[in-house]
This record gives sequence, C-alpha cells and structure tokens, in this order.
Amino acid sequence: MDGRRTSRGRIDKRQSILDAAFTVFAREGYGKACVDSIASEAGVAKPTVYNHFGGKEVLFREAMCVTAEQATAKSLAVVARLGSDVDDLPHALQDVGYRLLLCYSSDEAWALRRLLHAEISRFPDLFEKVWGNGPSQLSEALADRFARLALVGRLRLDDPVRAAEQFVALLTGPMEGRSVLGTRAVPDEELRATVAAAVETFTRAFAACRDDN
Repeated sequence: MDGRRTSRGRIDKRQSILDAAFTVFAREGYGKACVDSIASEAGVAKPTVYNHFGGKEVLFREAMCVTAEQATAKSLAVVARLGSDVDDLPHALQDVGYRLLLCYSSDEAWALRRLLHAEISRFPDLFEKVWGNGPSQLSEALADRFARLALVGRLRLDDPVRAAEQFVALLTGPMEGRSVLGTRAVPDEELRATVAAAVETFTRAFAACRDDN
C-alpha cells in the first residue's frame, strides 16, 4: 500500500510540474521561462523539477506533448458523440461542431498553437509530433463517423478523410481572424454562427437528399 501511495504521489507531482510548466511557457515563452518560475508555479523545490525532467528543454517537450494529448482526447470524445442513427443530421453536426470549436478555441489550445509556431525553428521535430498527430487523429475519427453515415445513406462521400478535413477547416478556418490568434474572446453567438455556416456548407456538399434542406 505504501509503495502504491508513493508511486501515485510521484505521478501526481509530475503532472503538477507539467501543468505548471505549460502555464509558464505559455505566459513567458520558452526563452524567458526558467525552472525557478516553473518550480514556484508548481509549488515544488527546484531540485524536484530537475529530478523529474532533467532540464528546461525536456520539460518543454513533455509539457507540450502532454497538453496536446489532453486536447486531442477532448476533441475525440466530442467526435464520439456523432452516431450513425441521428434523426436530424444538421442538428447533430452543429452540436459536434460547436463542441469541437470550443475545444479549438480554449485558452490552452491557443497557447499550444502559439508556442508551436513561436518555437518551430528551435524544435522543428516537435511541431510535427504535436501538430501533426492531433489533427490527423481528429480527421481519422471524423472520417470514421462520416463513413458510417454514408453507409446508412445520410451522406454522399467519395473520400471520408477529405470530407472530415474540410469539415474541420470550415469550422476552424475563420477563427484565427475572428479571435486575433486567440487574443480576443469570441462571443458565443459568433461561435454558433460560425458553426451554422460551416454545417450549412458541409451539408449542401455532402448530405443525402433527406438532409439537403
């Protein structure tokens, strides 16, 4: 029991350090962030950070990867809501699209994207690992749901993966400008209007006859 408690405590402390690191990196950028600030944010001693991660570069990589994995998991959970037995397909797409846009527009998601772009020359491999993995998983999950909808005659698709990529692009494409790269809070009605426009365009292109109206 003591061994399990010790292991659980170590895992919790490690996660606390990763959460604190991402907060500090997002606030200060990689160059200005320091282990002292991260330790203070996490409420641990500086040597504890080094014991877990060894240094700032490893900590940055792991914090970015863990944050991206958590963001992807949230998006995949949203996609899982889209079943093939929906009665009102446009309504179902609007529900999923709105929830996906909330994931995309969260402060954490914007911070992750800004850090990736800012540090791409320093960590080119990290961009592909983090940015390439998450969107591809989302597209694959959406493509699977769209393929199921096509099988039951609700969508007309030649390429479910391309349709999934286009649906995501219709949702997220307008948001960089509307939010000024995440520095402006987009009102909920504006988010919903963006989703409605995306779903209308998508269903006009891909919906079967019963959903064309």
